[in-house]
Amino acid sequence: MHIGTSGWHYGHWVGPFYPPGTSPRDFLSYYTGYFHTVEINSSFYRLPQKSTFEQWRSSVPSGFIFAVKASRFITHMKKLKDPETALTAFMERTSGLQDKLGPILFQLPPNWQRNLERLRLFLSALPGGYRYAFEFRDPSWFHPEVYQTLAEHGAAFCIYELAGLSSPRELTADFVYLRLHGPGDAYSGCYPSETLDRWADLFLGWREADKETYCYFDNDELGYAAANAAELQELVKPRAGLK
Repeated sequence: MHIGTSGWHYGHWVGPFYPPGTSPRDFLSYYTGYFHTVEINSSFYRLPQKSTFEQWRSSVPSGFIFAVKASRFITHMKKLKDPETALTAFMERTSGLQDKLGPILFQLPPNWQRNLERLRLFLSALPGGYRYAFEFRDPSWFHPEVYQTLAEHGAAFCIYELAGLSSPRELTADFVYLRLHGPGDAYSGCYPSETLDRWADLFLGWREADKETYCYFDNDELGYAAANAAELQELVKPRAGLK
């Protein structure tokens, strides 16, 4: 089970999570003392150079996993069209993470309704040997044919909570990808312990079903994401027999 946050480079986490006076260049090093995974969210807005991915890889301990959110050029501008062209630069640059590259997340835009043929063509074009997850922001994608298509390609349906809404909890791959964007307004608020306790129970069920779970908190306001991730880790450990 892998629990972390969506991003780590937040100046407003100095105080709530990072000790006062922590330099931004030391954020990642400090973060790895608490979590063994993180979702790179900045790659959605601007794709870093391969050298940046290589630098991140070299600065974390063995066993650390980076999930990477795909560029919005692929998901929001191209809307999965021309996959070979759109994916080339992204896959080449993220290869800098080498063995520390975990799942790749494609977050599709709201108000873009289900296009099953586009999804099938895109999935068929994805390079083998990687884990892929899809977060559908338009509810028209919550459809059995979509779940079946993802399952046929071993891709995960991203389970998420956003602005008081919850996606279905469909399992379509050998792993689960979960994003928690906040208990109320998007990207804000602190999840109560009772909610985290329910998620911990679900994690145990997925573990018993041989599903590897990746969970990332995106409620970055006031460092709540880090606090919630740390609490969920502690709730999960005794259930899973982990130290």
